[in-house]
Amino acid sequence: MVKMTLRDRESAQEAVRRFRKLVERSGIKKEIRRREFYEKPSEIKRRARIRAERRARRERLLFGR
Repeated sequence: MVKMTLRDRESAQEAVRRFRKLVERSGIKKEIRRREFYEKPSEIKRRARIRAERRARRERLLFGR
């Protein structure tokens, strides 16, 4: 949950801009997009496996020389 307090003399446009940045950084937009459509459990596992393979490959390149 994102909480934001208005600053003194802050315009509405500045507050909205700051709120959007907070939401973007918290990952809420990414989570909403991910939950927008049903995803089969096999697709979730496949995406996690691919992400783990990429992570392992990147670690091998950086630290495995």
